[in-house]
Amino acid sequence: MVKLDKIYTKGGDSGYTSIVGGKRVKKSSNIIEAISNVDELNATLGLITNYSKSSQKRIIQNIQNDLFDIGADLATPFSKKKNTIRLSNSQTTYLEETIDKINAKLKPLTSFILPGGDKISSLYHLTRTICRRCEISIVKLSEKIKINTEILKYINRLSDLLFVLARQTNKNEILWKPLKNK
Repeated sequence: MVKLDKIYTKGGDSGYTSIVGGKRVKKSSNIIEAISNVDELNATLGLITNYSKSSQKRIIQNIQNDLFDIGADLATPFSKKKNTIRLSNSQTTYLEETIDKINAKLKPLTSFILPGGDKISSLYHLTRTICRRCEISIVKLSEKIKINTEILKYINRLSDLLFVLARQTNKNEILWKPLKNK
């Protein structure tokens, strides 16, 4: 499907890059910002896999593949129908089912959780915040051009999944105490 013979093309040296179909867009455009945020999110998940248990690693690697699908979906003008990669509802459903399975085994929350705890939980919380920024950039893009709305649902669920994964791994959850230092 993808063949990379040459890593650099010099085509982006003037601040423009190509999206699917060959259209040239500024690297500062909303579409490239959204794709870049998805890429950062994916790279952070790759870091997490170095510290994850095998069950979580499988979940994360599935998500990483989905994030490449999202990047391809965002890079493809919505009017292009033939041979297009589009995120589907089944990918979002996978996240929802995974959230429900994990959350069913967690203690009920009585307050918000302070991000942190142990190393892996902290990485999940950091990745969750990157996911939120990613979501914001995709919403901004959707205000400018038509996109696959399933992407917004998926990214929203992904931040929820990252939260429950942080809870699942955390051995030292610290609850928020409102006005503690007042």
